[in-house]
Amino acid sequence: MSIIKSTRIESIDVLRGVVMVIMALDHVRDYFHYGAFFNDPTNLETTTPFLFFTRFITHYCAPVFIFLAGTSAFLYGSKKSKSQLFKFLLTRGLWLVFLEIVLNNLFWWFNINYEFIALQVIWAIGLCMILLSFLIYLRKKLLLLIGVILIACHNLLDGIVLQGKSFTSILWYILHQFQFVSFENGRMIAFVYPIIPWVGLISLGYCFGTFYNKDFDAALRKKWLLRLGLGAILLFFVVRGLNVYGDLVPWTEQATTTKTILSFFKVTKYPPSLSFLLITIGPALLFLYGIERVKNKITDFLLVFGRVPFFFYFIHVLVIHVLAIIGMLIFGGNWKNMIITVDVFNNAKLLDYGYSLFVVYLVWIGVIALLYFPSKKYMIYKANNKDKWWLSYL
Repeated sequence: MSIIKSTRIESIDVLRGVVMVIMALDHVRDYFHYGAFFNDPTNLETTTPFLFFTRFITHYCAPVFIFLAGTSAFLYGSKKSKSQLFKFLLTRGLWLVFLEIVLNNLFWWFNINYEFIALQVIWAIGLCMILLSFLIYLRKKLLLLIGVILIACHNLLDGIVLQGKSFTSILWYILHQFQFVSFENGRMIAFVYPIIPWVGLISLGYCFGTFYNKDFDAALRKKWLLRLGLGAILLFFVVRGLNVYGDLVPWTEQATTTKTILSFFKVTKYPPSLSFLLITIGPALLFLYGIERVKNKITDFLLVFGRVPFFFYFIHVLVIHVLAIIGMLIFGGNWKNMIITVDVFNNAKLLDYGYSLFVVYLVWIGVIALLYFPSKKYMIYKANNKDKWWLSYL
């Protein structure tokens, strides 16, 4: 039975719900796993297959989220004029950039002095929407070509590495280089999501929305989903197997077969390599292929998170951070270190903090259960108040 009547496309919302739920796993790991603040879970010298999988499965979140943001923009625009869509994308993009800097950083670090600002996925979506607001005026075939070129060719820029705090360097960090920048006053900015490939991805997502036009044949759509999904996965194995292009870090033969396999799948996210995007978007398209006509209690459950993604994103970060502080108060440790400052990072004050992966998964399940009902309530409120324009920005 449907949770609530809606004209939204359920398969897209279910996919979005899946990635929101597994995104929470990654963020619980960030705050609860032992040494997570300073150790890379994909470091082949220190990781385990289970830890590697826990991180790898969450790689699907950002690319699917940004790809579907483009699809949602197309579907929204199908009911509006180009100028209305332009205004919406531009203003929503600016709003998301503001939320990333002001609200998201506050929830992540609890540092009211904003000593450390990380420009992450909400920032990237915001900038991509701003740029997409202009790109929508291009012919769709040209936009499709631009998207493919940005994704397929941006790894040619991997060799360009800048340093310093000049305008040119900062611009390059925004475009294509993951970078931490320290300032004389003790503040730090992390450019985590360089946007060139993300702009390509949101452009492809926008073009992908054509498959979900009301007059598009459903059987033909499923054929394309199957072809594109399998094709992307096959291309991943070809590109990654050749090992000459498509990722900043080539895979290498390791001491064990297991670690060699992990090396093969250790693809670069910052910025997302061609290999990274192929192995994440490919399975996502196959998921859309398989889920299109599925309707049960599980899909109803996932729909809740998929229909209120920005609400869930911000509230889940806040809840996880608060739970981490509560955990330190109960089990020991200096809870003030969870008010994360540059000093906490520079002096590795959380180096020995954390719990087992078993605890991480328990907390993750608890967070999802805790946030289901407020998310459902907000979903119903949005569905019943479509006349409130401001809800489309949240």
